[in-house]
Amino acid sequence: FGLWMEPEMVSPDSELYRTHPDWAVQVPGRTPAITRWQYVLDLSRTEIQDYIIDAVSEVLSVPGISYLKWDMNRHMTDMPDSGYNHRYILGLYRVLEQLTSRFPKVLFESCSGGGGRMDPGILYYMPQTWISDNSDAIERLYIQEGTSYAYPLPCMTAHVSAVPNHQTGRITPLSIRGHVAQFGMFGYELNPDDLPESEKIEIVQQIETAKRLRTLMRSGDFYRIASPYAGNDCAWQVVSKDKRETVLLFARILSVPNPNVTTVKLKGLLPGENYHESGSQRIYGGDELMYMGIHIETGAQDYFSILKHLIVI
Repeated sequence: FGLWMEPEMVSPDSELYRTHPDWAVQVPGRTPAITRWQYVLDLSRTEIQDYIIDAVSEVLSVPGISYLKWDMNRHMTDMPDSGYNHRYILGLYRVLEQLTSRFPKVLFESCSGGGGRMDPGILYYMPQTWISDNSDAIERLYIQEGTSYAYPLPCMTAHVSAVPNHQTGRITPLSIRGHVAQFGMFGYELNPDDLPESEKIEIVQQIETAKRLRTLMRSGDFYRIASPYAGNDCAWQVVSKDKRETVLLFARILSVPNPNVTTVKLKGLLPGENYHESGSQRIYGGDELMYMGIHIETGAQDYFSILKHLIVI
């Protein structure tokens, strides 16, 4: 069970603000700007840090809470001096140090308008980040690949969301939404009651796949074989440290008339070993997969994807 909070903000229509209007970040002698019907609490002050620590601790002390999404959607304004941002973040670190120490079994996830707060200091306390409110599967090919240049896959929360997508209006198959979300902290952002029975069955299969790939995705090496930034296809691969297990995603964004068979050459495998493809009877040599490649028949539809899991036999 998890909660979604925005502890660094305060609404003017609240008991806290009516009691402590001076707790909002503000330039002395000026009226602070209001954004999203909120002010920012002044985390440079110890008494405000202590208030947030105590308030959040009271909530997290309720039995059964194991996850907290810590959001910050309002941008900073009204900083009183040029060094204020630094003092604010040091105060935030103190808050998070106290909370994560008190509740070591609670998973904290960071969010700030998406990936706006994903620096190593925050990742020390919150090991995963909601990297974008845009959860459209095709957009996520670009977003997750771009993020991967700076951060490993386990830092990125990646959810299968409902369609039409709330950001783009795009309708994509459940299969590609599930395949792309496997390359991050896999989860769902939809109401299963709204789905047909066939998709509920598919979700069960996706969750089973996520559990089977969990260790590989957390600790393996990530390869970008074909980039969506460079063309119509995207191919990603994760290889275990011992090179005996790998998973390949191939995604085609738009349909191609009369498509040829696509060949994807894998990377980082053991050339002298044989790899068995899960769910089929196919066996490939490691050298075959890397130097000749694996054939993928894409079909003639938009938003096509396939996920292949191979293990040394």
